[in-house]
Amino acid sequence: MMEGSDQDFSGAEATSANVRRAVQYWLDKSTIHILPRWILFSVVLLLFFLRIYLVQSHFIVAYGLGIFLLNNFILFLSPLDDPRDAGGGGDDGLSLPSTAKQGKEYRPFARRLPEFKFWMACTRGSGTALVMTLFSLFDVPVFWPILLMYFGVLFFMTMRRQIGHMIKHKYVPISFGKHKPKAAGKETGDGGQHWRRGCQKKGKLGVVLAGCSEDRLGALSW
Repeated sequence: MMEGSDQDFSGAEATSANVRRAVQYWLDKSTIHILPRWILFSVVLLLFFLRIYLVQSHFIVAYGLGIFLLNNFILFLSPLDDPRDAGGGGDDGLSLPSTAKQGKEYRPFARRLPEFKFWMACTRGSGTALVMTLFSLFDVPVFWPILLMYFGVLFFMTMRRQIGHMIKHKYVPISFGKHKPKAAGKETGDGGQHWRRGCQKKGKLGVVLAGCSEDRLGALSW
């Protein structure tokens, strides 16, 4: 009996490990597909609100989900190294610029909650809330207009404080990439003209052309 139970336990553990590996594999593959991931979250959130509208209950679950999403959104907008935190180590290139020289340098915005983890938390929270609406245990009777009004006030105050933090420390939680010169990666054709002009000044154009490759001659426009 003991051997049979040990084998069943080991088989269940192996199956669980395989499932975790498969889930992690597909999560790793989904990291580059930003738009499809957020479409999936939107679908789950839409199903949750549709469920709330149809059953006209579980408003306390909706309120809890709203607070959870707002908290994660604030973490997504916050820098990794908060200037309000006292102390801190050396500059590793991820903190906000504190001098004029650092302000001129390009630094990608390092978030306290990265985009993938933000999406994962929001999707898990919405899915969990959707499952909770299937049980009457979580249907606490409340007056939903009061909850909606309180959430609106909380959202306004929280975003006002976050925007004030952005203005005070002069940062924008968006990274568009490094700045490039307008002519970066483009051939202007000035090199061939300067080379030809130099040869004409020396009066040895024929000699120089004889020693040039066919590729160089094809690049010149006579």
